[in-house]
Amino acid sequence: MTQPQVETSPSKLPIFLIKKTRKLISRFMLIFSSELTMRYCPECGGDMQYAIATKHYICKSCGLSVTQQELWELREKLRPNVESAEEERQKKRKEYLKWWLSKKK
Repeated sequence: MTQPQVETSPSKLPIFLIKKTRKLISRFMLIFSSELTMRYCPECGGDMQYAIATKHYICKSCGLSVTQQELWELREKLRPNVESAEEERQKKRKEYLKWWLSKKK
């Protein structure tokens, strides 16, 4: 029996291994960058400090204490909803159609 051929890159590493490594690196960078940008309080804008013992972020200014998940949820609520140009155009079309159909003739 012969072994199946594995597609390799110019560096002689299997392609699937390179893709998996890239995916892991991108996940790490996403987590690392979010850790760096999550150092402000969503309530007052003060500095947040991570308490290892309680696994909570604690604001130095207002004393807000939240877990990482709660902090992400607060940020999602406060983040403005950014729509692409296509989504905005579709929304305007729907509103116009609704207005047009509701007119009494």
